[in-house]
Amino acid sequence: MPGHPEPRLADFLRAARGRLTPERAGISDAAGRRRVEGLRREELAILAGVSVDYYTRLEQGRSKSASPEGP
Repeated sequence: MPGHPEPRLADFLRAARGRLTPERAGISDAAGRRRVEGLRREELAILAGVSVDYYTRLEQGRSKSASPEGP
């Protein structure tokens, strides 16, 4: 549909984040209880080396394009 972002990247990111556990990512679960399975957005953004705001925009399909991986 014109004017709407491509949902494939957003869908992929949400699904992948839900499948990755803190233990598998090497993250301490000191915060304890989680509302949903998987990593929090903040945790995944840190692992990916991007800002939480940028990751959130990607996951919500609000970013026009993702930048290529650096050197």
